[in-house]
Amino acid sequence: MSDLPIYNPLVLIGVGSSFAFSGLFYHLYKEKKDEMVKLKEIPKFVPDQHLVRILKASPHRKLQYVAVEGLVQADGDTLTSQFVPRCFGVIQKIAVEEHWKVWNNITRTWNSRTTNRKETNNAVPFSLVEPGAYITDITVKVHSPLEASGWFLERVHCSVKHAQEGLVDVLLENLSGERPMAQMETEELLRVGTTMTGFGEVVLEGGTGTTMRLQAPQDGRRYILVPTDYKGFIERHEGTANLWMRLTALFGITGASLLAGAVYSTMGKKDRKD
Repeated sequence: MSDLPIYNPLVLIGVGSSFAFSGLFYHLYKEKKDEMVKLKEIPKFVPDQHLVRILKASPHRKLQYVAVEGLVQADGDTLTSQFVPRCFGVIQKIAVEEHWKVWNNITRTWNSRTTNRKETNNAVPFSLVEPGAYITDITVKVHSPLEASGWFLERVHCSVKHAQEGLVDVLLENLSGERPMAQMETEELLRVGTTMTGFGEVVLEGGTGTTMRLQAPQDGRRYILVPTDYKGFIERHEGTANLWMRLTALFGITGASLLAGAVYSTMGKKDRKD
């Protein structure tokens, strides 16, 4: 009986793992689709008179959770890149870290290790303004952007300095079991003029005027900043959902094909015996 293809352990493992992966990817697909439904229910605005009028007509002059799309504009002086000419931003992160090789006596191999990471963060107040509006007094100030989730910094510089080893260094590394490899320095910026979409609570400052503030929502929902327009943000989520759906179909078809092939071969062997 165990000689029949359908009872072959490799076939059973292949069928079972294929259906298991198909179920996993379908679960991820459903989660992403549910997330997209919730995202599309969030009202989307740009910093313009329409948003100001809605806030003035809203209780407490605020909207609890909305999406605001605009261009990044510094409220005052900008930050200048330390490495790239004529590159300006409102949030800057400079990191320096050392990469070492460490000898492992158990495996008898050199392993990589990152040490002495030093990071400097700088930020200046900034706002979102309506795309295409060159002169405007309608702005949405972004409150505490470093507390928001989402990766919105762009790497503008990366340099690697490889360690120069002399005779003394070789002797020391043999004694200590550590070897310096390189020092990497990076700079990341949120650049002025970047298209950004923020998800959070919007408040009309002072109850009047045209200055608004985007801040972390008080109802526990996530405060999110993403360096793209609203349409691109939704399309990225749709692309992820489509990927999970394709993988669901791929592994489902693979499992069904393996199972059908095993059943067909089993029936064929039984017929030949009869």
